[in-house]
Formats: sequence, C-alpha cells, structure tokens
Amino acid sequence: MSSTPTSLPNGPITPDLLAVARGDAPADLLFANAKIINVFTGQIESGNVAIHKDRIAGIGDYTDSRETVDLKGSFLAPGFIDAHMHVESTSLPPSQFVRLALPHGTTGVVLDPHEIANVLGLPGIRYIMEDAEGLPINAMFALSSCVPSSHLETSGARLEAADLAPLFDDPRVVALAEMMNFPGVVHADPGVLAKVNLGLARRIVDGHSPGLRGRPLQAYLASGISSDHECTTAAEALEKLSRGMRIYIREGSAARNLEALLPAITPSTIGRFCFCTDDRHPGDLADEGHIDHIVRRAIKLGLEPIAAITIATLNPAMHYRKRDLGAIAPGFFADLVVFDNLDEPHPRATYFHGKLAAKSGAFIESSMPASTRPTPPRSPLHLPPLSESSFAIPAKPGAAKIRVIGMDPHQLLTANLTIAPKIVDGQYVSDTSRDLLKLCVVERHRASGNIGRGFITGFGLKFGAIASTVGHDSHNLAILGTNDADMLTAARALEACGGGQCAVKNGKVLALFPLPIAGLMSDQPAAVVIQQQRALMAAAQSLGCPHHDPFMPLSFMPLPVIPSLKLSDLGLVDVDQFKVVPLEV
Repeated sequence: MSSTPTSLPNGPITPDLLAVARGDAPADLLFANAKIINVFTGQIESGNVAIHKDRIAGIGDYTDSRETVDLKGSFLAPGFIDAHMHVESTSLPPSQFVRLALPHGTTGVVLDPHEIANVLGLPGIRYIMEDAEGLPINAMFALSSCVPSSHLETSGARLEAADLAPLFDDPRVVALAEMMNFPGVVHADPGVLAKVNLGLARRIVDGHSPGLRGRPLQAYLASGISSDHECTTAAEALEKLSRGMRIYIREGSAARNLEALLPAITPSTIGRFCFCTDDRHPGDLADEGHIDHIVRRAIKLGLEPIAAITIATLNPAMHYRKRDLGAIAPGFFADLVVFDNLDEPHPRATYFHGKLAAKSGAFIESSMPASTRPTPPRSPLHLPPLSESSFAIPAKPGAAKIRVIGMDPHQLLTANLTIAPKIVDGQYVSDTSRDLLKLCVVERHRASGNIGRGFITGFGLKFGAIASTVGHDSHNLAILGTNDADMLTAARALEACGGGQCAVKNGKVLALFPLPIAGLMSDQPAAVVIQQQRALMAAAQSLGCPHHDPFMPLSFMPLPVIPSLKLSDLGLVDVDQFKVVPLEV
C-alpha cells in the first residue's frame, strides 16, 4: 500500500455523480431553499444543494431530484470535526459515543486511542479501530506515539516505532498522535525520533508541548511536528503559530482554554486554528454538546459565526489532508448540519454521507450498521495485597514543609506548592480544614507493589475517599482521600469490579461506576452510563467536593508530562525537572 494519505474508504467518484453535477441526471436528495455556509469565502449563499449517494454534486439552482428537503431558509453547514480526542474519556466505545455525538452535528473525529493503548497495547488500539468500523461518522485515527508517556510512570504496555508501522496501512490513520515526550524530541532521543520519522514518512505528526517556548520550541518544531493542543495563553499560542504550528483550541470536560486563546484568532491567523475536546465526559456530551458547544461559546465570546464554523470544519480537514471533508462543495462528502440561528447554532438535523443520522437531538438507530461489534477486551486489576498501612506516609523528623500538588479543576497544569504538613502519630495525614488531602497512585498492571504517595489541594473533600482506574496516561489506580480506611475500601471496590470509579464514606461504597473495558470504558448503553456517572458525581459532592466533576481532574494528576507537579506510581514528579522528587522539601 502507498504511504500517501488517502481519503476515507467511502464512495468513489463515479460518472453518475458528474452527470448530476452537469444537470443531466436527477439528484438523489436535494436541499432546497438553504442558507449555505461557505467556509471558503466566509459568506452565506442562498440556493439548493444536490446530493448523489454520499457526495455533494453541486450547489445553486438544481431542482431535479428523487427526494427534496425544503429547509425554508434554515442554515446548512458542513458537519463538525473534533481535531483531537480520546474516545475512552467518554467512558464509551465508538459505537456508543456516536449516539451522543451525531445529534450535536459531529460527523468527524480524530481519535487517539492512547488511553487503552497504555493499558493493553496494540490489542487495545485494534479494538477501538474495529468498533469504529462502518459507523455513521468519519472516524479517523492518530496512532499513539507515547506508550508510556515517559519513563516516569509504569504502563501496561510499551509501543515502539516498529509496533506502530503496520497500522499506518489503514487509510483511516491520518497522523502519529500527540508527541507528549517533548524533552525526548528536543534532546533527540533515538526511540522518540524513530517514531517521529515514521509519522513524517507515512502521514503527519501531531504535538503536545505545554508551556514550551523559545529555543526548545524551535527544536521541537524542527523535528516536523505540526500542531499543539496544550496552549493556555494567547501569547503561547501566537509564538507557536508564528513558527508554523496549527493550534487546537481545547474546550473539554477537564481543560477549557477557549476564552484565554480567543484573542489570538484574527483574520490573518484564523486558518491556523482548530477546535478539539481532548477529553469529554458523556454527561457533558449529552447536556452541553460537543464541537457545537465550542462553536456557540466562541460566538458568544465575540468570534464571528462563520469564522467559528470554519475552525470547526474546514481547518481540521485541511490539516489532516482530507480533501473531501469539511466544506459544502462539489465532490465533498455530504456530511451536513441544519440549524436555524447563526448566532447560536443548535443542530436540529445531521446528515452523514447524504443520510439522515440524527434529528431533533436524537440519534437515528437505523443509521447504524447491522454488523456485530467486536468483543471488548477485559483488563482485570492486578493489585498487590493492600491494607490501610499501604497508604500510610511516615513523617520525616525535622521536615517543616512538603511538596503539594495544587489542582485547578479547569486546567491540566498544576502548581508545585510547599506547605507545612499535618502530623499525627508520626505520620503525615490529610487536613480537611486546609483542603490538604492524601493522594495515592497504585500500579495496577503487574502487581509490582509500586505506590506513589503524596498530597494535593483543590478538591475540597471533607469526608471519605474517591478512586479511579482512569489515570492518564498509564491508568494506574488513583485514590484521593481524607483517611486511609476509606481509601482502602475504594481500592477494593474497584478491584472487585475490574476497574472504574467510586465514592466511599465511612467504609461504605456510596456509588460505583464500573468500567470493565480496560478499566476505562463501560459495556453498557450510553444512557445507562450517563445515569451511573451522574450518581457518582452526586456521591462525590456529598463528600463535600464543590466541583461538578472531580474525577476528570483526578484522572490527570498522575500524568507526568504536564507541569508542574504530578504523582505517578513511582512517586512525586517535578515535570519541569522531568524527574521524581522527594515529598519533603
């Protein structure tokens, strides 16, 4: 197979399509009286759109068709594309995710399955790709570049360039995914560069470089990496953009960067931006939306509507070299969204490849293929024998200050704080009066016995404990608690169900959210998952947590590649120094 990227394996160009475009044959479907969003010119055209099978044949005064949908002046836009997300963060496999995304106008998504890859390796990636096969969405894939993310954590698998190479033969693969090990790139680590060169030879390489500026950024970009979704300030975005990067504005369930980055969008820079969610919980998908939510927020914050739609459609298609996605134009796939208010676009109908896939907020089940979905892989927890003492932290005599993670519920960046500890019976313990809580990360893939122990502020728990096997990127067991007994109860509850999330108080499990697929995803329908997750959030809030969703920020506290201080199973990680550091200052 050629290494040149190709379009998705759907609907070749045929003489019949060209006959409809010439006006010599009737269209299969005609959208009449539409206000057509032209993302090439930034204008709105009034006219009709003729569809032949899965593609757009023409735009203008076409009238001959087998079926006509009179839009009566409603707007018709290209389907939205999420430029980067991990479907595992929705707690759903692709075949369930699509049921939530299509009603919000999403017709394309670039999936990086590195969450399941860090747990199960290649079988995990193949499961996600097989489950996405034939769905009514353009499921594109970026192959996971960092399994594990770095040497500072223990993952369930390790993937090198040779392991990834055969997967590039799948035409749905559009990139090597976010290269998170930016120190490895900057300092020319041979294994890292082997992956980068593979990605450049076969497709493109996406980036991940939080806070990287100056000459280290220049070295990172000199490798050929093309994008970044970790910018938190307009100044950072403009520096990266000026050196050739495409900037993804991320607005997910954990990190929300839209408001901070919006000032960087100008008429001269608009073509260098895309929207992405990165991580999005199912309840937020159902209640707020997907890329359509970002579009509405951007417009509300002052971005011109067609500019916002262009960033959500044409720009990611161009970045991933998809010549027939992201616009309403002859020969493009008929992936279309209908809405009534340009200033607040709420999709009321979504068409995928010329077929109605969602209407009035509901997914149309008949748009799903009849084929059987693949059997999900399981990943039981392999924990060492645990007791309350497993989480104890002996106090070091004479230590006046300890390092503490400062958590912001809306950012992935954390603060590296120094705080006086609370000591009881010779042990460091949680102090709810100062929101100083114990955090432990237990290695769960090999029962190695590795347990990272530390403290964190920002969660606000007053009682009990919460725990999760969703812990980016190696997805070890993260437990946050006010006392060791409840932390142990939480660990045992998740071990018994094969992974998931839970909330515990006084030795009782208040809510359990099982995630039996690799400890990351549910095997239940989307509606059931949302119900279970909402019960979990209510239980967490009953423990005193003020946040809508504390499990999303908790999942990023073990990630040792985003500054400044994190906790992996190997201990506290000073990401700025890229090394494990002691608890005591």
